[in-house]
Amino acid sequence: MALLGLGIIGKAWADNLAADGVPLALWNRTPKEIPNFVADPAEAVRDATHIFVVVSDAAAVADVIDRIAPVLRPGQLFLQCSTITPTAVRATAEVVAKTGATFLDAPFTGSKPAAEQRQTVYYIGGAEEALEQARPVLARLSKTILHVGPVGAGAALKLAMNVNIAEVAQALSESLTLARSAGISDEVYFEALKANASHSGVAGLKEPKLRAGDFSPQFSLKHMYKDLRQARELAEGRPLPQLDRLTAIYEAGMARGWGEQDFTALIGLLDAQAESSAKGA
Repeated sequence: MALLGLGIIGKAWADNLAADGVPLALWNRTPKEIPNFVADPAEAVRDATHIFVVVSDAAAVADVIDRIAPVLRPGQLFLQCSTITPTAVRATAEVVAKTGATFLDAPFTGSKPAAEQRQTVYYIGGAEEALEQARPVLARLSKTILHVGPVGAGAALKLAMNVNIAEVAQALSESLTLARSAGISDEVYFEALKANASHSGVAGLKEPKLRAGDFSPQFSLKHMYKDLRQARELAEGRPLPQLDRLTAIYEAGMARGWGEQDFTALIGLLDAQAESSAKGA
């Protein structure tokens, strides 16, 4: 098996597969001093039955494809797990199909803790036969595997889910900031939220980070910003006013140099804007 891309999620998957004794060839654009690392992605995939690609964006996916297409062959399964647009997914699938290898659109949800705990959720686009070929491996890494439609459908659902996550997180940050401004402690706030109908998985995951002011990345702001822009592209001009406003907020966070931090770092904008307003009063 080959795993191309050893960011936060790819590294967690690799660790879990290695713990299971699965033979691995690992590659990353930035070399890693880890077991089973291979310097050339073509060499990493040459003898692999399953090839996972989980890299940052469509340009990175295209670069990987250019480098490995000459050695792809029938009998191999290519799992495209990066968060890219359906258009980019279908273009990648066309290239893979010409090699005789099988393609699966396999984006996922679940940040660093979920990946480490084998709680990833996969959104699968592609043929049922391809999914069944992939299922034994995906099952090692996930709690849920959803077959959502043809190639491209997985990518579309993934972007829709990330819009939801980003909007819920922003609402959480604004609600928490309002409570803090009224002198309500974080302990009381989150106790009340847990008893409220609006409590969410996002709140459960991000409560420790927000309370501690710890914005080390589980999912980076720069990647969520990329996904919001891709969602706008997918919308093809449909009015999504909250998405547009939220994208502008992410742009402000990027301008402050917060791209490598967790996307919940955006709560800092609310404090900064409050301070600016107070100074101007």
